[in-house]
Amino acid sequence: MEGWMIALIIIALIIVLILLFVGTTYNSLVVLRNKVKDQWAQIDVLLKRRADLIPNLVETVKGYATHESETLENVIAARNKLVGAKTTEEEIKADGELSRALGRLMAVAEAYPDLKANTNFLDLQNNLKESEDKIQYARQFYNDAVLNYKNKLEVFPSNIVASLFKFKSEAFFEIDEASKEAPKVAF
Repeated sequence: MEGWMIALIIIALIIVLILLFVGTTYNSLVVLRNKVKDQWAQIDVLLKRRADLIPNLVETVKGYATHESETLENVIAARNKLVGAKTTEEEIKADGELSRALGRLMAVAEAYPDLKANTNFLDLQNNLKESEDKIQYARQFYNDAVLNYKNKLEVFPSNIVASLFKFKSEAFFEIDEASKEAPKVAF
């Protein structure tokens, strides 16, 4: 075999290897991106379920805590923000606001023994707690999926393929500083 044939074969092998690398890296990025979207969809379903419970909870509390209208209005406003959110980031922010408002509502409910004994309220409270627990687990899975995706986007050499095909990073589901504080309720 002549030298130019060997060089041509080596160049062809290098091109094939590069194409295989790009193809497998692209496919793995797509799989990870879809995993992030799937995990967000799980959170979205749970957030909607929680949002659907809130009107019933507010109506139940209204009957007992008539002078707590500001707290009830804050819960309703936060719920409406969550339901109306258009992007993942808006939904994450609205979820934080809703969590704070619900925390204040539950703190207010503690001051009303008749309300705390109401079976409808207890059932709604249990459903809400169950939803919150599921949301917490779903957040963890979502953040794990985002971490894997971000790692693939940022490590060499897959970052070259990611930038070549314009893969975008996703946001972690983080709790804002205000949500970390215990609700303050004054009577």
